[in-house]
Amino acid sequence: MFQQSLLFLAHNPLLLLFAVVALGYPISKIRIAGASLGIASILFAGIALGALVIRPDLDPGLRHNLSLEMKLVYELGLAIFVYAMGLSIAHSFWAAFSREGLRKNAVVLVALVASTAFVVVLARLLHFNARYAAGLMTGSLNNMPALAGVVDRVKSMPGMGPLQVAEPTVASAIAYPFGVVVPMLALLVAPRLFRVDLRKEAEGLKEYQTGHHSLEVWTIRVTRPEAASLRKHDLCAEHGFRVVFGRVLRKAELLLPGPGFRLDLDDLVTVVGAPDDLAKVVGLLGERSHVELDRDQSALDATRIFVSRPEVVGVPLGHLDLVATHQAIITRVRRGDLWFVPDGDTVLELGDRVRVTTRRDNIQAVESFFGDSYHALSDVSFLTFAMGLAAGLVLGEVPIPLGGGMIFKLGFAGGPLIVALILGRIHRLGRLVWNFPYGANHTVLQFGLVLFSAGIGLISGEGFRAIVSDHPGVVPLFLAASFAICLVADALALYVGYRLLRVPMNVMFGILAGAHTQPVILGYASQQTGNELPNVGFATVYPLATILKIVLAQALLGFVR
Repeated sequence: MFQQSLLFLAHNPLLLLFAVVALGYPISKIRIAGASLGIASILFAGIALGALVIRPDLDPGLRHNLSLEMKLVYELGLAIFVYAMGLSIAHSFWAAFSREGLRKNAVVLVALVASTAFVVVLARLLHFNARYAAGLMTGSLNNMPALAGVVDRVKSMPGMGPLQVAEPTVASAIAYPFGVVVPMLALLVAPRLFRVDLRKEAEGLKEYQTGHHSLEVWTIRVTRPEAASLRKHDLCAEHGFRVVFGRVLRKAELLLPGPGFRLDLDDLVTVVGAPDDLAKVVGLLGERSHVELDRDQSALDATRIFVSRPEVVGVPLGHLDLVATHQAIITRVRRGDLWFVPDGDTVLELGDRVRVTTRRDNIQAVESFFGDSYHALSDVSFLTFAMGLAAGLVLGEVPIPLGGGMIFKLGFAGGPLIVALILGRIHRLGRLVWNFPYGANHTVLQFGLVLFSAGIGLISGEGFRAIVSDHPGVVPLFLAASFAICLVADALALYVGYRLLRVPMNVMFGILAGAHTQPVILGYASQQTGNELPNVGFATVYPLATILKIVLAQALLGFVR
């Protein structure tokens, strides 16, 4: 009965694919000591089912068809995943070229280059071939796009059969758990080793916070003479406050403060921001009032609006000039799970929710301006998605000479990623909006990763069975090598980042998670710090870490003989 079920799955590849997902996904939700394997559990489920279904006695024609179909599945899944990921992290990637961003990315650059060199040395000492070495690196550093690039490169090499193509995936799957566990242990030990009080350090790092789970509205009375004639720009530019003026009561008249609005003595002004910033604004302007001006709806009202109109996407709020053109002010923006206060340089994205203050009789007009339609947003533009993804796949096939007769290709992982980072930066071209809504992008990204994990796992199952049965000693050897690779990478990153470049430890936790491109580690880091500061480090270094691993993993195929 069992053998018949396996044969039935072999004849129904689509059913086999989703059987892997159905088996692996529930396992991904199991948490042990606050950690889980995440989507990697689908990779393991694919390897297990692949080893059982694609047996040596299976019809060769059927085996060949299965390999071709799963190859298409994992290539499609990975291309979708990296393209969607590139769009979502484009803002963080380009922001990383600031001085602070370069400092954080320098940590990742040093750690990844050094760990790659260590893998070369380790492979020569332990007599690993280049395919095993590249797989160990991608597994130890938890990067499936890099693994896909390696597999794609191996397939293009002359004389590579199914067993050789499976070797990187097998090594990566064995190494993967240590790529999650070791950095978690490093996060546990680092504060004690470097004698850092994470909570105390975090109190002095308010400038790193880019968003909040909630914002507050205070009404402040202007009583200090030196505050007269101050503008919001003066508060934000000169003092670094992240606040927005909502409405002003001046001599019984409610006003909307535009960009050039100046305060006057005895004004009552609503200010939106984080409590710490609001307390500082009170000290600068005067005193907090017990009047809850934001609740006065006699002339002005506040409403939440869903951004669904493409014409307002990709345009800085300063250029929209909402006060002059629509008698409205955006006091806060919600993107994903976080609120933040906007400024003139803020660019809205499809799916953002904005809190707008305007006249009661103007609410409908403002809603129409921003769209405010969930239905319209559900009609995602697959035209721009297909155009961008196609451009990325073309770029991935462009040969890049490395010298010495070596040719490097970005492949179906690197090409879409590069194009997505560029398109995500420019937001739109005429009426074509490149960015996806936040929720849709996250769904597409996860779906692509699931397809890749299941497809590459099934293809590698046969090779995993053959390698482990013929060479059982490779498993403990790979595990030891993975532990050493992670230890070198993580120790070096923490030392260079915290000791040499003076990156705060709270932020370093996120950088370490970003160096592994592993959201599971990021979740653990946030759990340990009790704040969102690791997110700053993670978002800054994630793009570079991904691209570097794609390049370095393929370079290993040339460095190791």
